[in-house]
Amino acid sequence: MRTYKIAVMPGDGIGPEVVAGALAVLKAAEERFGFTTEKRHIAGGANDYLKTGKLFADYADELSECEAILFGSMGDPRVTPGILERGYILAMRQDFQQSANVRPVRLYPGVETPIKNVTPENCDFVIVRENTEGSYVGQGSTVHEGTPNAVAMQESLNTRQGIERVVDYAFRLALGRRKKLTLCHKTNVLVAAGKLWQTTVNELAKLYPEVSVDYCHVDAMCFHMPLDPARFDVVVTDNLFGDIITDLGAVIQGGLGVSTSANVNLEGTHPSMFEAIHGSAPDIAGKGWANPAGSVLSLSLLLGHLGEGKAAAAIEAATVRVIGELKAMAGPEMGLNTAEIGQRIAELVAAGDYDTELIPDPLVSTLATLPASRRG
Repeated sequence: MRTYKIAVMPGDGIGPEVVAGALAVLKAAEERFGFTTEKRHIAGGANDYLKTGKLFADYADELSECEAILFGSMGDPRVTPGILERGYILAMRQDFQQSANVRPVRLYPGVETPIKNVTPENCDFVIVRENTEGSYVGQGSTVHEGTPNAVAMQESLNTRQGIERVVDYAFRLALGRRKKLTLCHKTNVLVAAGKLWQTTVNELAKLYPEVSVDYCHVDAMCFHMPLDPARFDVVVTDNLFGDIITDLGAVIQGGLGVSTSANVNLEGTHPSMFEAIHGSAPDIAGKGWANPAGSVLSLSLLLGHLGEGKAAAAIEAATVRVIGELKAMAGPEMGLNTAEIGQRIAELVAAGDYDTELIPDPLVSTLATLPASRRG
């Protein structure tokens, strides 16, 4: 029997609730598809930090023994902003070299979007965000702080190696989809960084002649994404721009409750981390108002990454059916509470009661069968 070691880090706020829903679905998938998981529960987050002062570095060795990480959410008003985000999320991405942040932007049937004329038929693309460099390397300085002459400098670091590995991944992802890649940047203003990104894309494009390539300024991207999402298949971009446009993508696909992401270590040297993209929402924690679909779909991505494509596709299809039945995407109006949604999805997976034809091109199946790199 296939067995995988998975770290489970629920985190703060609604994190434990939505992760519990994902774990209920995981149990059903294990029984139906014939694999098992050894789960290592990590008590990371605000409560743990306030009690012990521990951050990611204190758990890095334990996490590194696992093949993947299922992550909830992090953030708490009792902790100064930036401590947990940098001490856990950014530190994990750097130390584990999770260089590709993969965020599908897919409008599922039955999910309402606030954007006019966007339908499930014309909204299905993936944003691949460079995850370890750019403006998020944490390098900067301030002089004359607290005076009228204060000066702040924040550095953006872009390396050929870092760009190339994520662009190559984006090309391979495009091969399994509609064979189109769009570079999103701001080359007319950020000339040096933009040139390095464009040069890298142009050179790798020679290795993937089946994939058509175009370019879009990030400000124009914010215009085209809601008006014409069908023009995009795989979008590759830098860390800061990716952080922004993926949240716009979440709005287009119906909200944070149904949005998910993967933080992928492309070399297989460290575990990849999978999480819904919503925050910890401490104001609604414990009320059962959080939609666990994003966390369940992150489990789907996790299993696809591990090679369990059939289980991953089943979870995605079952989740699509359940969210299509909800009266609202979040809050007390959903019709089911957080735990009930997770249990409902688990029941459908266990019974095989889902329609994979609702998702003719499951993203998880693409991730599970990603072509090999053509770089020398």
